[in-house]
Amino acid sequence: MFDIRCENTIAPSAGNNNPDGVTAAVGFRHTVRMPITFLALFALMTSTVAFTGQNDGLIDDFSSASDYSRLGTAWRLVTDRVMGGVSSASLSRREIDGHPALCMQGDVSLDNNGGFVQVNIDLARGGLFDASGFDGVRLLVRGNGETYNLHLKTSATSMPWQSYRAEFIADGQWREVYLPFSQFEPHRLVPALDRSRLKRLGVVAIGRVMRADLCIGEIGFYQRT
Repeated sequence: MFDIRCENTIAPSAGNNNPDGVTAAVGFRHTVRMPITFLALFALMTSTVAFTGQNDGLIDDFSSASDYSRLGTAWRLVTDRVMGGVSSASLSRREIDGHPALCMQGDVSLDNNGGFVQVNIDLARGGLFDASGFDGVRLLVRGNGETYNLHLKTSATSMPWQSYRAEFIADGQWREVYLPFSQFEPHRLVPALDRSRLKRLGVVAIGRVMRADLCIGEIGFYQRT
């Protein structure tokens, strides 16, 4: 047996910079006695896993009828309603010009301190994802001429409002977009992006009143040739 003493305070988030949800203020201090097997479970949950798809780095091309990506994790839709906002969105599978795609459509509102809709995916089940063998993120997208964000979460993004962000434009034709890791800027945190300790990827419409209409035909990591 061993003792864990927990002492922490988490500040509440605010504004439209928190596309992953809202955290209320919490303070606690207590001691818990846990069996030693908890250490093994904790190590498993925080371990780094290698890419589980093929070596081309593809996360998903949406060609499968399954709800799961090639990483074995599922896509999910999140809006600012998790923190009291009023933005709305829907997520659907479609085929456009012969391309199977995942499509997000909705309206972003700044009311009630909101301002985002997004589709995101965990990059590993119960651990971290090592993308150090790749140079960035590649997308095949089609949209409505708006600017969208791609957000990465890592082991350093302990607060819901923290992420690493890059922008891209999706027009009315299918386009390949390449976002090098060097282009991702830390948002409300200091450490530079560590590509070897990724947790989650999100495609986001954020920060202004807008109509979101974006389809993703492929998404994954790429290597420079």
